[in-house]
Amino acid sequence: MPTTSPQFAPLAQLAADLKSGRTTSRALVETALERIADPAGQGSTVFLHVDADHARAAADAHDALRRAGTVLSPLAGIPVSIKDLFDVEGQVTRAGSKALADNAPASADAVTVARLRRAGAVIVGRTNMSEFAFSGLGLNPHYGTPRSPWRANVPGDARIAGGSSSGAAASVADGMAAVALGTDTGGSIRIPAALCGLTGFKPTASRIPKQGGVPLSKTLDSFGPIGVSVACCALVDRILAGRDPGVPATRPLEGVRLGVLTNYVTDGVEASVASAVAAAVNHLAAAGALVEDVRFAPLDRLPEINRYPLVAIEAYAWHRKLMAERGADYDPRVLARLQRAEAASAADYIDLCEARAAMIEAARTTLWQRFDAILCPTVPVLPPRIADLESDDDAFTRTNALILRNPTAFNFLDACALSLPCHPRGEAPVGLMLAGAPNSDDTLLSIGRAVEAVLETTR
Repeated sequence: MPTTSPQFAPLAQLAADLKSGRTTSRALVETALERIADPAGQGSTVFLHVDADHARAAADAHDALRRAGTVLSPLAGIPVSIKDLFDVEGQVTRAGSKALADNAPASADAVTVARLRRAGAVIVGRTNMSEFAFSGLGLNPHYGTPRSPWRANVPGDARIAGGSSSGAAASVADGMAAVALGTDTGGSIRIPAALCGLTGFKPTASRIPKQGGVPLSKTLDSFGPIGVSVACCALVDRILAGRDPGVPATRPLEGVRLGVLTNYVTDGVEASVASAVAAAVNHLAAAGALVEDVRFAPLDRLPEINRYPLVAIEAYAWHRKLMAERGADYDPRVLARLQRAEAASAADYIDLCEARAAMIEAARTTLWQRFDAILCPTVPVLPPRIADLESDDDAFTRTNALILRNPTAFNFLDACALSLPCHPRGEAPVGLMLAGAPNSDDTLLSIGRAVEAVLETTR
């Protein structure tokens, strides 16, 4: 990772700087816009739309409110990016695709976007993504592929930012936004957070309203933040959930029960990833956490259960009409994966939903009764080269499946989950995933803050 980071400070520090007068919202927004416009950077790939005039006007309005003694929330006046999956009033929601480029502009903000605005967030633009959010790699043949900050300055060695919220993560990693709004159906927040050295939070799917945007899976879609710390994600999560803005207190690690998953998620893990995760687990045990290996056998059946993946079946139902009309405008790899789901029957879908319900119940009576959180690598590999995946369909398919595998398991279990960096500073990014029981979001974020505090002193 770069030795000097362009990233914004954590949200709490930015709020303190705004309060003290050390900076202004306009200054923060100008910094973000300058980085987006920098010809040496990747702003033109990371953002599909930049709303500079509105962002400047909003920043000035928040500075005026602050001078008058009104601060809407700790997020007020801070630059935020929005994934191109969410409706923003007056803008076309393309979902990273040319197939929707001719649609009418949205007539209203998505619920999530409206809540961010009410909290005072300054929206600087819409970020790039895997087309229709249907890949964990972040490649986009229409608008370009955002890259990870790792090895970004090495000619010919650009690495994926991860997907599907590729632009969201890159916008935060490159200091073009202080925090990003993304989506996570099978890892699309946690994967790019891990591959860009950031923190990402996938809430329980029912926690955040889903109105206003392009769905992937009505069952599995979750909306959440990517930021530079757990506290940043926790603040934005509470705003998105319609709660009073704040951050759950750090929970002491002493006595916290952490289960280290030993099956399914460990296959094909690269040595450097395994080493970083093992070191992190050892540090957590030394800090007083009760760490225990655990095997959850039902996960080994996921490939069989997901012969026709739940996300693909539900996505096909939404896309079938659009594919018939605009299939030539789809990314061919996305189109092919969607079309395969056409063969799934109603019985296949019902069987899959019943198998998922049984697995969620098995987790409730085993994992979540024994442990406060489950740990595993967010993804088993370091960021792959963009060129290798663009040129080879087989490599794309294999790598996409491998990178999605671990985070998708916890979407299937209806869990909430965090990814936070655990690699030594200056080395390739590795994410440690913490997963919690459905609706234990605040508890998981409290544990996540404690885990982060330990890892910050050891990295």
